[in-house]
Amino acid sequence: MPLPISELRESFQGRVVAPGDSDYDEVRTVFLGDIDRRPAVIIRAADAADVARAIALARETGLPLAVRSGGHSGAGHSTVDDGIVLDVRELKTLEIDTDGRTAWAGSGLTAAEYTTAVGERGLATGFGDTGSVGVGGITLNGGIGFLVRKFGMTIDNLLAAEVVTADGEVLQADADSHPDLFWAIRGGGGNFGVVTKFRFQLHELPDFVGGMLMQPATPEVVSGAIALAETAPEELSVIVNVMTCPPMPFVPAELHGTLVAMTLLGYAGPAAEADAVLAPLRELATPIADFIRPMPYAEMFPPEGQSYRPTAVGETMFLDSLDAAVVETIFKRLQESDAAMRVAQLRPLGGALARVPADATAFAHRDAKFMVNLAAFYTGPEDRVVRHAWVTAFREALQQGDARAYVGFLNDESEDRVRAAYPGATWERLAQIKRRYDPENLFQLNQNIPPA
Repeated sequence: MPLPISELRESFQGRVVAPGDSDYDEVRTVFLGDIDRRPAVIIRAADAADVARAIALARETGLPLAVRSGGHSGAGHSTVDDGIVLDVRELKTLEIDTDGRTAWAGSGLTAAEYTTAVGERGLATGFGDTGSVGVGGITLNGGIGFLVRKFGMTIDNLLAAEVVTADGEVLQADADSHPDLFWAIRGGGGNFGVVTKFRFQLHELPDFVGGMLMQPATPEVVSGAIALAETAPEELSVIVNVMTCPPMPFVPAELHGTLVAMTLLGYAGPAAEADAVLAPLRELATPIADFIRPMPYAEMFPPEGQSYRPTAVGETMFLDSLDAAVVETIFKRLQESDAAMRVAQLRPLGGALARVPADATAFAHRDAKFMVNLAAFYTGPEDRVVRHAWVTAFREALQQGDARAYVGFLNDESEDRVRAAYPGATWERLAQIKRRYDPENLFQLNQNIPPA
């Protein structure tokens, strides 16, 4: 039975967008270029009451419900064919308590919007490495970015959240109120409700050095960068991308398509300290480009083109060692592929992330030394099959011990891969909490944890 769109428009404070509306195609578009779904209705919630109404609509109609913040879900969970998209991008309130070093942030803010606003007061909360991601999605998944070794993950800086549950109740979850729900949403994804506001811890960040250093990729350069990042002060957080060089205007044409080490980094401290720490990194090889400089932290999230919608397949994993043999395997696998764009992304962890007990949040991989993401871009359905097989074999070749995964970088994968994000007792605890707050599994368009 078709939805009564005119009646829905009268019952919601926010906009109701349906097929045939002039901006329907624009509003339904998500980040990844191969996801092209046509929802029956898109509800752009204006407040928590709108969110509760949208949840009730899904419950009453039985239509699948997708919740969209930034729209970056690698599995396409931000949208759905013939169902309801609850779009929270209008929830952009931001209340900053400068003296108390906290902020209440609407879940529709992007990481860049939040970071720019609090940065004007010399403050920061760490998110990921991309500015256009929604605060809602990255926070629920964990958040590992350029401040992770200094200030921990995003979830380590979450103090409270306003959550609308499957029965439409609006709850505040924190250490004292609904502590089980508060534990679960710190890494458990969108399984337990729709978060409309987050209360974050803010940190003073008067000095920051960041940017990109590109060098020719050799095993020695990559091993040296990893060794430096492991032993550096916690002020330094590093992402080493071993990848084919894009056709960037500042790179000589003869280097386009060759393997480079593109290191993205943030140093949460003064420039003089950063220069001393980073000198050995710069000396590993003559830079192709060096854009590392003192900057406001918000400049790590430059504007992104609206037309950029990549098509790629990826895998994520945690490793305890990136020794010479592992690095040699990475180079071998990258050199064997002919994908125009392919990458092994290496993220040394530790620091503040590792000091949080493994059972303190739903993110349980606190002892992992490295997060590794593998990806290949593709050009069509047949090419996707080839690239997917390559990237899966790549992950299997690097696997060390038990399979472990970061839920924020999982794509459309198996239940085993979701379980790899939540080992052992973590999964069982999450399933029990899911039964308490969403017994019918209304929120299932996510990396799903079925109710126990």
